[in-house]
Amino acid sequence: MATTIMVMAMTTDSAALYRLMAWLSPAYPVGAFCYSHGIEWLAESGAVRDAATLAQWVGDILILGGGRNDAILLAESWRAAGDPERLRTLAELAAALAGSAERALETEAQGQAFCEVTRRTWGSASLDRLAAAYPDPVCYPVAVGIAAADHGIALAPTLRAYCHAFAANLVSAGVRLVPLGHSDGQRTLIALEAAVEETARAAEACDLSGLSSTLVMADIAAMRHETQYTRLFRS
Repeated sequence: MATTIMVMAMTTDSAALYRLMAWLSPAYPVGAFCYSHGIEWLAESGAVRDAATLAQWVGDILILGGGRNDAILLAESWRAAGDPERLRTLAELAAALAGSAERALETEAQGQAFCEVTRRTWGSASLDRLAAAYPDPVCYPVAVGIAAADHGIALAPTLRAYCHAFAANLVSAGVRLVPLGHSDGQRTLIALEAAVEETARAAEACDLSGLSSTLVMADIAAMRHETQYTRLFRS
């Protein structure tokens, strides 16, 4: 007896959600699990020592530091998709904003991996054109913003998915470093829900003039991590 398999076409919204879940999943091969954004040094120094201090640090990174700038760069790249010159300028700016060698490694290596796998599989005409015009690695938020725009994924869910993935990766690092139990890891993510939303809303509402970072200690942590005696993470 023949078996007929019926596949229902995805709606635009469900297809967008599927792509975001795929691209920002830990299974997408960008190597996000290798990076702690300086939290490894903060754990050794005692600044991050439990779920509460981990939530405070990651929330500050999102609202005041690299997370905020990543979200703004993603939003601007999404708006500029299809404009190779504008995208090249944004790629250069994103690279220049990296506050330390390890922060540059973190965003450029993930971005390069994202570009390579996305261009080979899902496809992105704007990433193809940028690769032809820009020989250096494209920073991660810029790459995600371009791909999302090319696939017709709205900016609002893209920002929230990216900020959540950013936070979740740092929480996962903290769970291993402090160490914390998985329940505390989930409680930390719950505590970060408002910070993710605030960061995404801020990025939607501003342009490049909103780029800033007042979280100096995060940059110091990244620099201290470069010479940390024992390290599990690349940043």
